Amino acid sequence: MGQPHRFKKKYARPKKPWDKERIEAEKKVKENYGLRRKKEIWRAESIVRDFRRRARDLQAKKDEKLEKELLSKLNKIGIAVKRLDDVLNLTLDHILSRRLQTIVMKKGLASTTRQARQFITHGHIMIDERKVTWPSFIVEKDMEHKITLSNYMVPKMVEEKKE
Repeated sequence: MGQPHRFKKKYARPKKPWDKERIEAEKKVKENYGLRRKKEIWRAESIVRDFRRRARDLQAKKDEKLEKELLSKLNKIGIAVKRLDDVLNLTLDHILSRRLQTIVMKKGLASTTRQARQFITHGHIMIDERKVTWPSFIVEKDMEHKITLSNYMVPKMVEEKKE
């Protein structure tokens, strides 16, 4: 028997599918962050859109508890915000730079974003001694220093450097 309820999409497709400027901008983002398909961009845009919507609602309601909760969530992720105005200035780059794939490349564990993606999907990257196989995993700030290569990959990387 299957799942009793329907799953909800975590992204929204663009309203105008053949908008040239948007297509070219998405192509650049896709190349910069080593993304596989545009659905990953749309999903990140959806995350940014949700944070910004929550900030707008909180500006209208003035609920300090929910405001602290939102700000602490973003700071925990690694996006430095102090006020709701900072949340409204979030961009796609803020979310994409917190992906595991991007951080693995920035730490120097992989030489390119494509190689970082390959290491992650093949199970060679570990966070706090646990294997993570999702390149889109959003890495929290306190977990960033716990990213390592698996024990299987370390000897191979040492052999390549000797040659």
